[in-house]
Amino acid sequence: MGLLSILRKLKSTPDQEVRILLLGLDNAGKTTLLKQLASEDISHITPTQGFNIKSVQSQGFKLNVWDIGGQRKIRPYWRNYFENTDILIYVIDSADRKRFEETGQELAELLDEEKLSGVPVLIFANKQDLLTAAPASEIAEGLNLHTIRDRVWQIQSCSALSGEGVQVTCVSDDWMCK
Repeated sequence: MGLLSILRKLKSTPDQEVRILLLGLDNAGKTTLLKQLASEDISHITPTQGFNIKSVQSQGFKLNVWDIGGQRKIRPYWRNYFENTDILIYVIDSADRKRFEETGQELAELLDEEKLSGVPVLIFANKQDLLTAAPASEIAEGLNLHTIRDRVWQIQSCSALSGEGVQVTCVSDDWMCK
């Protein structure tokens, strides 16, 4: 389930470094998610104005995670970070239904980028701890994720705040949604 299963499929030996690009609209919870992955304090998080880079060791993998700000004025600069990306993690605020169309459009543009061609995508349907959150299945349907055929992908419910669904663990290797 999730990131570790993608890593196991992607890299034959776990001692290799993996470059992860962490994207999504502003306020989706990208930095909180990154800090949860790194087991860091999440009590004081401010909006990312540029980018954060963290190296996280997990189950023998060294994850180099690039967390890029999601404000509208920063998004055109995302393409400067596409080179050598092994995995794209896209974070969606599941409770911000007014922005589903915008987030879907940004994700579609990312999937069309030549430098991200074939790169596996893990979509975190974040903020599932909120009562107004749309379930991951509804988000997947609304974004037409089932039409993605050129790469492996997975959508996973999570709460970056509580850490639920964020853990880099694997229950099964049956993660491919092609």
